Amino acid sequence: MSETKSYTFSVRVENKFGVLSRIAGLFSGRGYNISSLTVNSTSDPEVSRMIIVTRGDDAVIEQIEKQLNKLIEVIRVDRLSGEDFIERELALFKLAADTPEKKAQVIQLVEIFNGKFVTVGPAELGVEISGRASQIDNFMNMVRDIGIIDMARSGRVAIARAKAVSNN
Repeated sequence: MSETKSYTFSVRVENKFGVLSRIAGLFSGRGYNISSLTVNSTSDPEVSRMIIVTRGDDAVIEQIEKQLNKLIEVIRVDRLSGEDFIERELALFKLAADTPEKKAQVIQLVEIFNGKFVTVGPAELGVEISGRASQIDNFMNMVRDIGIIDMARSGRVAIARAKAVSNN
């Protein structure tokens, strides 16, 4: 039996009404879950790029890729894996800072994670963290005991890495 893992798809689609709905319907109609979905325009106003993160074993992921390729509005599907792609997420946190100790802990963690303060209040701090999804998860786990008042995540954005040039 194949292992269930997280996969990232970069899907270029025609920038038309209803395409997002059809792709979401493809996933829900087959019982597949979307862990993260980010959609935006590309340098070509007629084309949008969807970054879809989902989980499954190899057979499920192959089936998802085949089904995506069957949709008329889909121009190209790339499965991004391993070290072949660059990924980033953005997260905003509103954290408890109602004691000097909590404030000091938050400041130290934000420095370690190369974050930014976006708001400062008497009892809470607004923080922006960007990086790989795993970095966001690590930050979230470290501040959980301090007190997460609220948080929002952007979803993953990703592109393929540049291919290495050989000198043959």
